[in-house]
Parts: sequence; C-alpha cells; structure tokens
Amino acid sequence: MSPAPAPAPALPGRSAGARAVEGGPTAPSPGPQGYDVLVLGEVLVEVHADTALRDAADGTPARISYSGDALNAAAAAVAAGARTALLAVVGDDELSAPLLARAAALGVDVSHVRRSPRPNGAYLLCADTEGDRSFVYWRTGSAGSTLSEEHVESWRELLTGSKALITSGITGALSPSSRDAVLAAARAVHAAGGHLSYDPNFRAPLTGRSEARELLAHIAPLTGILKTSCPGDALAMVDTADPAEAAARYRALGARTVVVTAGSDRLLLDGGAGSGVTYHPVPVNPDPVDATGAGDCFTGTATARLVLGDTLADAVAYGMAAASLSVSGRGGTGRVPAFTETAALAAAHRAITPATAG
Repeated sequence: MSPAPAPAPALPGRSAGARAVEGGPTAPSPGPQGYDVLVLGEVLVEVHADTALRDAADGTPARISYSGDALNAAAAAVAAGARTALLAVVGDDELSAPLLARAAALGVDVSHVRRSPRPNGAYLLCADTEGDRSFVYWRTGSAGSTLSEEHVESWRELLTGSKALITSGITGALSPSSRDAVLAAARAVHAAGGHLSYDPNFRAPLTGRSEARELLAHIAPLTGILKTSCPGDALAMVDTADPAEAAARYRALGARTVVVTAGSDRLLLDGGAGSGVTYHPVPVNPDPVDATGAGDCFTGTATARLVLGDTLADAVAYGMAAASLSVSGRGGTGRVPAFTETAALAAAHRAITPATAG
C-alpha cells in the first residue's frame, strides 16, 4: 500500500480547521458535529475563450479562472449556508496557489486538500447560455486523477462525521483509483447515516457507457438525491430521452429521490415514497451569459438546504433559483448568488408558477 497522502501544507499560524491558503477568510471550525457538506472531486483550471471553439484562431482572447464540478457545487453549498469542505487532490504547478486561493475566497474549506507532484487538470470552453457542451479537456495524468481509496481512508473521520457528500460520475471516470475512491467515500457516508448527492455527469471523452453504468449501479442505492440531465445523461445511462421514464429507471436502480433537468426551462422531481412525479418550471434569467456549472450550482444548493433542515420541495426550489441566477456569470464559479437572492427569487417564482403533476 502506498504511504498516506500528504495534505496541502498549512501556513504558519493557522489551526488545523482553518483554510490553508492566504487571501481568503478564515474558515470556521466545523466543530464536533463535523461539516454540513463535503464535496469529493476535481478542481480544474478554466480557460474561457471569447469565441466558439471551432472559430478559435491565433490571438483569440481568453481568461483564466477555476472551476470543475466539485468546486462549483462546493461554492454553491457555501452560499446556501452550509459549512463546506473540499476533498480533492491538486498539483504542484504554478497555478495551484491561485486555484486554492479562489476556492478559499468562495468560502470553501481547503485544509483537507491533498497534493500530488502532477500538473492540475485544465479545460477550454466558450460562452454557453443553453447548456450545450463545447469543452476541450487536458486531464490525462493530472493531479486530480490520482484520487484514491488511500485518500478516502485519510478523510474517513470527516466523511463519517459530515451530514452530506456530493460527488459525481466525472470524478469516478478520472481513473480506476478515482472510481474506487468515489465508491469508498459514498459507502462510508451512507453507512454512517449521511446524505449522498450524485450526478452521473456522463462525459464520453472520459469514460465508456458500460463503465459509467456499472458505477451508477453501485452508487444509485446509496443516494439521497440523484441529479441528472435528459437527454444528455439519460440516453447514455438509462436508454431514454423521456424525463419521467428516466426518473423511473433511476429509481428502479435504487435512487431514493431523482431530479432530472430537462433543458434550461424545466425540472422533473420524483421524490418516491408515493410523492409522485412533478414538473417545475425553472425561473427565467433575462440576461444569460453562460450556463456552465448551473447543474452543479443546483446540486450544491439543494443538498445544503436539505441537510440544513429544509423540505425537499423547498430545497429543490432554492436549487433552481440559484442555478438560474448563476448563468449570469462566465464560467463555473463566475456567479455564485448569495442565499438572500436565491431565496427571494425562489419565493417570487413559486408564487406565480406552481409545480404540475407528471
């Protein structure tokens, strides 16, 4: 067995519960009850082009920021009021310090992040208001892909003491060791009575359908919320482009609650236990800029509010509102709405657009 993975070095004068990065506010200690939300996954360097990727030419302007589904969801959970920590592996290249500083500035506790002598993963994207994926990734051999069961074992006390874990099929597809890590973390949280939110997030360049389905079959029975897209994920994972049928098939795999985003304007909720299937119109953002990370924002917000005591219906409403607001920013964490904004939009939207039965 390889030696225990080393944590990111703490800065002088910081306690074990503080963020190990200068430039961000000091993280509150999670206390004896642990964190509200842990997010297991990858943080990516995000290079955002000013034009469609097929039109990118020599000299095309671009900007650097930091994203990845784990960071997007963690930032949203923090904004929704949850004590949130990131469980990830980052590299030792020159971008690691600003990457962690960005996460800390978003309020995410990064003191449990581990280091690897590898480069950080990166991706190139263009502005996207409809959710159509047009990304180019550089992930092979990245620090994030070294995530392993040994890392999970080093985080076991955190996992069994937290209220919720968020992870995804992207994390499980990074490498065989990452897949094992996702399963180990999910099982640890489930066995301890915690909540698991999982998004299959199928990405054909990362994994095949059979591998993604095998991971899903193991994960689905452990989930409190399985959030997915249709037709994007549903066609690959459960062979249907119908949102209600997709929810039924995910539930047949063991998922307790299924949330299906069906385009940019509606969401299906199958809460199980006789609650039926309902469709919810998504609040319209009149000034969309980029839909990257909107689904992650939903998951982070809804998970946070659920474990903080809100009903499933309220948590979903807050998740939709936060996701809608998030598309006003560029990149995965370009716009992380404050919960006061999210709550106000959710209340106004629900007053005029009630859910309908499926």
